[in-house]
Amino acid sequence: MQASWMILASLFFAMMGVCVKFASAHFHTFELVFFRGLIGVIFMASLCRMQGVPLRTPIPLMHVWRSVVGVTSLAAWFYAIGYLPLATAMTLNYMSSIWLAVFLVGGTLVMGKLQDAARQGPIVLTVIAGFVGVILLLRPTIEQDQLFAGIVGVLSGLIAALAYIQVAALGRLNEPEARTVFYFSVGTAVVGAVLMLVTGMSPWVWPSVLWLLPIGVLAALGQLCMTNAYSRGSTLVVANLQYSGIVFGALFGLILFDDHIPLMGWLGMALIMASGIASTVLRNRTLPSAPAEDH
Repeated sequence: MQASWMILASLFFAMMGVCVKFASAHFHTFELVFFRGLIGVIFMASLCRMQGVPLRTPIPLMHVWRSVVGVTSLAAWFYAIGYLPLATAMTLNYMSSIWLAVFLVGGTLVMGKLQDAARQGPIVLTVIAGFVGVILLLRPTIEQDQLFAGIVGVLSGLIAALAYIQVAALGRLNEPEARTVFYFSVGTAVVGAVLMLVTGMSPWVWPSVLWLLPIGVLAALGQLCMTNAYSRGSTLVVANLQYSGIVFGALFGLILFDDHIPLMGWLGMALIMASGIASTVLRNRTLPSAPAEDH
C-alpha cells in the first residue's frame, strides 16, 4: 500500500506537469507559480483544520528559507516544462537525488575527512554516471536551440535538493508535514504575486484559464500521497519509486504532445534514473534519514 501512495503521487505530479505545459501557452511562469501556491494555500489550510494542526509555527524563519529555495526550484521547473519535452523536464528535476549525493561527497571533502571520502567512491561513480546522462539527454535540446531551458531544468533539480535538505531539517524539529506544505504554498503564492506585479498578467481567455485550477489541486494531492508514502513506508523504497513520475511524464509526452526524443535522449533518461536510484541506496547507508521530497 505504501508503494501505491508514491506511485499515485508521481502520477499526480506528472499530470500537474501536463497542465503546466498546456497552461504555459497562455500564462507566463510566475502566474503559474502564483496560482499553484494560492490553490495550495486553500487546500492545505482546509487540511490543517481537519487534522487539528495549528498554523502558528515556532520556527518561521526556517519556513521562509524553505520557501525561497522551494519556490525558485518550482519556477525553474515550470519554465523548463514549458519549453522542453515533458519527460526531459521531469527527468532533470528528479536529478535532486544525484545533487544530494554531490553535497554529501562535497561536505565530506570540505570537512577534511579524506578516508570517508575514499569510501564514497561508489557514490562518486553514480554522480559521474548521472552527469553523463545529462549530457546525453541535453544533446537533442542543444540541437533544437533549447539549451537555456535545459540549463534551467538542471538548476531546478539542484535547487530542489537544497529544499529537500531544509524539509528534512523541519522534520527533525517535529514540524507537522501539513504545516510545512502550507507555508510552502504561502511562500509560493506571495513570491508569484510579487513577481506578477513586475511582469504583469496575461489576458484571461476562456477556456484556457481552466488549466490553472488543476495545477494547484494536483500538486496538493501529490504532496499528500507522497507524505503518506514517506510516513508509512520504507524511505528507500519510496524514494526510488518516485522515478515512476519520469515514466508517466514520458507516456504523457508521447500521447498528448507528440514529443520525439532521440535514442540518445532515452539513454540519458535511463542513465539518470539508474544513477538516482543507486545514489539513493548508497546515500541511505550513509544517512539513513533521507529527506522526503516534494514539488
